[in-house]
Formats: sequence, structure tokens, C-alpha cells
Amino acid sequence: MPEPVDAWWERRRASTGRSVPYPVGSYRGEWARYPLLVKQYHPDLNRGIALSQVPLAADVWLLWECDSGHRFIATPEEQRMRPGRERRRSTWCPTCSDLALGRTPRPVPMRPPIARAVDPAVAPSRPVPPPKRPKAPRKLCPVTPDLPVGEPFVSACAPAPASAAEGSLRAALLERLAFDADQNAVRLGQPFFEHLEAWPDLVLGDLRIAIEYDTTGRHGLEHVGRREQIDARKDRLLRHAGWEVVRIRTGRLAPLGPFDVEAAGVSGRLVDRVVDRLRDVRGPLLVDAYLRDRPAGGGPSLRG
Repeated sequence: MPEPVDAWWERRRASTGRSVPYPVGSYRGEWARYPLLVKQYHPDLNRGIALSQVPLAADVWLLWECDSGHRFIATPEEQRMRPGRERRRSTWCPTCSDLALGRTPRPVPMRPPIARAVDPAVAPSRPVPPPKRPKAPRKLCPVTPDLPVGEPFVSACAPAPASAAEGSLRAALLERLAFDADQNAVRLGQPFFEHLEAWPDLVLGDLRIAIEYDTTGRHGLEHVGRREQIDARKDRLLRHAGWEVVRIRTGRLAPLGPFDVEAAGVSGRLVDRVVDRLRDVRGPLLVDAYLRDRPAGGGPSLRG
């Protein structure tokens, strides 16, 4: 059960035996992945406790203030999980989110209502709610071709590249490796939302490696919170299909998988590191066969 920040702090003092249970900066690296939350948190609203002193999993009520001046109470977990499907700054603030949807914001109750004893003889009878209808099975997109699980292909449903950085990375890797740049999807064995296919940023079909380029986006909402959980689920489905995933994590995003690369942006040095990761996954003998600057007759081409 979450508790007020002052009560939580005192309890942590007692349990650790220290006057300052968590020194300033203890969790700065973890919170750096959520720049908008860092901006919305103010120590003066939370008994002088800095956000870097609060563990991300702490069960504590904190007071936040959005850019519009709305103040609201939420736990660290609620804040990190708050971003939904709307790519808006307002998704970090429940009041702004309600206003954006045309709803009247409801005040957040500070304390649960006090239960009162009621005499069953005079208590009004309550209607029995109707049983909930079972959810209809999700309809899968019929456009996905009937291919073996793990087969790469060109999908008509795949979205266009989301950033210029993805295009730069694709061009840089094409200069280094010979692969079919037209392939943009992988056939899955289990549904990923409404599709039996996944759309990695780059598909290296013969190597069975998917490359993803992750940023926090303009407003710090991408690849964090629920979106990070979706990324992890996508990676699991690709691995179940016989693929491996190499994610390039920028903006202080922590790695999700064993072969992820942390980087500041697209550069020649990044391409070298990605090629090294491909060697770690499939071995240098196989990967080097697809290098464009390999010796004549050195191996096959990913274009088949």
C-alpha cells in the first residue's frame, strides 16, 4: 500500500539505520531514462527529497507538477507506466490527458472513504449487475502471407521509417553489408497485436537478425514505460521465431537484450560496433562473408 513521502522516508530511515537512506544521485541514472518525469518532479513539493533519492519501484505517493501547472499525486510506478497510445506530452499528466479527450477531470481521492456499518434490515437492495460479456477474439490481419514462421518478406502493412536516423543507419549499413533492404517484416508464430508479423527497423534476412533503433523521441515518451514492455514482447516473439534482436539504444535508454548497443547517434563508429554485435550473434565467419569490402570470391551475398 503506498504511503506519504514523509512516512515512507522515516520508515526507510528506521530500516536502514541511516539518517539519509538513499544519498542524492543514487538513482540518477535510472531516472535519466524519463526526462519528462525529472522535469515534473520538484523536491520542494516532496519534503526536500530529490528524485534521484527515490527508487523506481518505491511504493510511495509523490507530488508532481506538469508544464501546465497541474499538480497530482502518483507513485513512481504509476508515472512510469502512464504513457499510452497517444504520443502527447499530456499523457504524463492525468488532468491534461482528460482535457485532451474532452472529459471533465476528476479529483484524485487522497484517502479511501470510511466504511460505515449498515443495518441489513434497512439497507436498500442493490440490483445485481449483468454478467460481463466475454471479449470477442481479436481478428488478425488477413494481409499477412502464409509463410513459414521466421520467414522474412516485404509487408504491405509495415509503417514507413519513423525517423531520419533510421534512414541514415540503413544507408550506412548498406555501404558495409550486402543485404536485401526491401525486406521489412518477419513472419511470427504468435500474434503481435492484430498481426502475425513484426516490423523491425532493419531486417537482415539471411542472418536472421533484426535491428532496432530506439530513441526517447521529442517529448521523451518513446520506448519507455509501457512502450518498453511492448518492445520486450516483440523481441521475445522474434526470438521464438528463430531470430535475434540487436537494439541500438540512444538517449540513455538501458539495454533490453544481451546484444544491445548504447549510442549517442548514427556514426561510423556505431556501424563498426553493430557489425561486431552481428559477429557476436552469428559468428565472424558467416557475417564477414557479407561484407562488401571482403576479398573477391569470399562468400555469398545477402541478396541471394
